[in-house]
Amino acid sequence: MATPSKGGVFDKGTDRRVEKFTESISVDHRLYAHDIAGSIAHAQMLAEVGLLTAEECGQIEEALLQIRAEFEEQRLELRADLEDVHMHVERALIDRLGDVGRKLHTGRSRNDQVATDLRLWVRNHIDRIDSLLRELQRAFVGRCDADFDVILPGYTHLRHAQPVLAPHYWLAYCEKLDRDRARLVDARRRVNVSGLGTAALAGTSLAVNREDVAGRLGFDGVAANSLDVASDRDFVLETTFALALISLHLSGWAEEWILWSTDEFGFLSLPIEFCTGSSIMPQKINPDVLELIRGRSGRLVGNLVNLMVIVKGLPLAYNRDLQEDKPPLFDSVDTVEGCLRLAAPIVAGAQLHREAIARHLETGYLDATTFMEYLIGRGMPQRTAHHRVGQLVRKALDRDVPLDKLSIGDFREVDPDLDEGVYQVLGARKAVESFASYGSTAPKEVRGQIERWKKKLESN
Repeated sequence: MATPSKGGVFDKGTDRRVEKFTESISVDHRLYAHDIAGSIAHAQMLAEVGLLTAEECGQIEEALLQIRAEFEEQRLELRADLEDVHMHVERALIDRLGDVGRKLHTGRSRNDQVATDLRLWVRNHIDRIDSLLRELQRAFVGRCDADFDVILPGYTHLRHAQPVLAPHYWLAYCEKLDRDRARLVDARRRVNVSGLGTAALAGTSLAVNREDVAGRLGFDGVAANSLDVASDRDFVLETTFALALISLHLSGWAEEWILWSTDEFGFLSLPIEFCTGSSIMPQKINPDVLELIRGRSGRLVGNLVNLMVIVKGLPLAYNRDLQEDKPPLFDSVDTVEGCLRLAAPIVAGAQLHREAIARHLETGYLDATTFMEYLIGRGMPQRTAHHRVGQLVRKALDRDVPLDKLSIGDFREVDPDLDEGVYQVLGARKAVESFASYGSTAPKEVRGQIERWKKKLESN
């Protein structure tokens, strides 16, 4: 069964199966506030250039605000036959104002309208996500002073490598998150460009003022090519890429803390209110939130690939394929925001187990590299020092003791010139205190980085 004719060139109504297949209102209704904001700015511009009267503009603006309230209160019926959010707003406007409502679409198309709505929506959510990333950074920095005396084993290949201060670990996450924020800020510059007024693909013969609309909506400028406006979804892909990388960083952190909270590691306890139990094993305290943060990174990567495939090979100007950009974009934004809202309180509420961590510092010869550098500082070539420390580690392994439990005689077997001073660099804490380079885990360096981060997060 077909719906009534839409008029114009169509002499038959749309088949209901087509309506169901092509509707996007079930997804893009989320754009209603941005669609209405863009429509109000467009109407105000039309009045400025004389395509609407001041009275008509006032009527349209008042009606649009009423329609926005109906969306907010879920009183506006969503209909498949009206396809999308733009037609719902326009239909509701025409129902109220008749011909005055029909004038609103002057000088624009749904092609530039949806691109504008989406840019406004993305801009808003970039700002929200940036704020959430800042809160997570603050949670990590907020731990640093209390955890300053804690030394953790640092890992490569998930094997003991060198000792690091706990705040050095926390600030490493802050650096990753800061790059995420920088990518979003950079993407926002390309998001914040107005395409409204370029119409379907070629522009319009009407004397619209695109700069006026852009200014009213807070855009930095206007897009220069009408063909590009209709087809451009680079800003969606770029934002989704930035979100996917955020999710990968969160996934790595979640994996690490899942491991650290196991009985085998025992480094920390997660806040109990962010854990779940088992339906059959009463003792279980499971890190389900972290597991889901880790798992949902797959959705973000999938959404990015989805979008890349959608735009691959599309010819210039608008194609209906682009309707499919919103589900992956919306899902990526929702998922990242959900993960970040939980990540900050988990970081703030986790408890380090200092005694268990200290026991791990006695294994793995975390001080071996610092000992090697001690020998280099005495004039020994690096490769020679590397070989001789390896010999001493083998000796300690065979006896199942740390390096600082070897006798001075053991050290002199590999280097007769060594004396008691060697013990000043052995052991995890002494090894940490021996670091000196910028960006290292040296206590002085880490303290300076903590203060830098505190100031940075106060200002932005």
